[in-house]
Amino acid sequence: MAHTPAPGAQRLLDHAIWWHVYPLGALGAPAVLEGGVDAPVEHRLPRLVAWLDHVVELGCSGVLLGPVFAASSHGYDTLDHDRVDPRLGDEGDLDQLIEEARGRGLSVLLDGVFNHVGADHPMVHDPDRAHLLKQGEDGRPAAWEGHEGLVELDHGNPDVEQLVVDVMLRWLRHGIAGWRLDVAYAVPADFWARVTARVREEFPDALFVGEVIHGDYAQVVADSDLDTVTQYELWKAVWSSIHDTNCWELAHALGRHDALLDSFVPQTFVGNHDVTRIATQVGEEARRSRSRCS
Repeated sequence: MAHTPAPGAQRLLDHAIWWHVYPLGALGAPAVLEGGVDAPVEHRLPRLVAWLDHVVELGCSGVLLGPVFAASSHGYDTLDHDRVDPRLGDEGDLDQLIEEARGRGLSVLLDGVFNHVGADHPMVHDPDRAHLLKQGEDGRPAAWEGHEGLVELDHGNPDVEQLVVDVMLRWLRHGIAGWRLDVAYAVPADFWARVTARVREEFPDALFVGEVIHGDYAQVVADSDLDTVTQYELWKAVWSSIHDTNCWELAHALGRHDALLDSFVPQTFVGNHDVTRIATQVGEEARRSRSRCS
């Protein structure tokens, strides 16, 4: 049976419009964190405060932040889940951003990278914590999908479950509304079910959005107890209907979407950090013309 979202999470599912921003890129941070987690702090994160009134004017009701934790480069190669990336600022900067957002009625989601850590994460080089990592056939930590800079966590290990619970609770106590779960499709569904159940004991209204690209979305939600997953099928059909005048794909995707609403509210989106922006995807001519699928 699928998880029934608490009232607070359901309100976000039904009504929230998220402004998705990738702070490392939007704020012009260096591509690489030179010096590791103890590098000099650059207070870039407060610059996002100036954008919040614009976010409200756009009609958004929430801010979905890309990775903000210390990482080697792009943010998804985490070095420390408990420390704000020095290229962005410090904990006080993040607290200020959350407070300023909430003061404008904006909820904040953080990007939780819990499938893997960066290859330079201290646990990768600590024999006492090697058990937290999935081991490859060669006995070395397993690289995620062949990316040597990313090392998979062992989600069958109770200590990994505890680590994720602790991180989630730590930042929920700072006032965020919930988590976007990176690469949720690669993590066992029962792991998410155990973690979210424990976190909801303290934060029943927390929202959990799983990044899922394809597959049986409704079954993933039912098995994982996540509140929702990303609706990539509809995203693809939207730009295809404009770029290729593929009205059949859009009609099929909308039918699928309507059926999904019987069990959960999918997280729809126009674009995100992983895909080409829709204006670029459809091209100049299509941007200027009306959709022929109306």
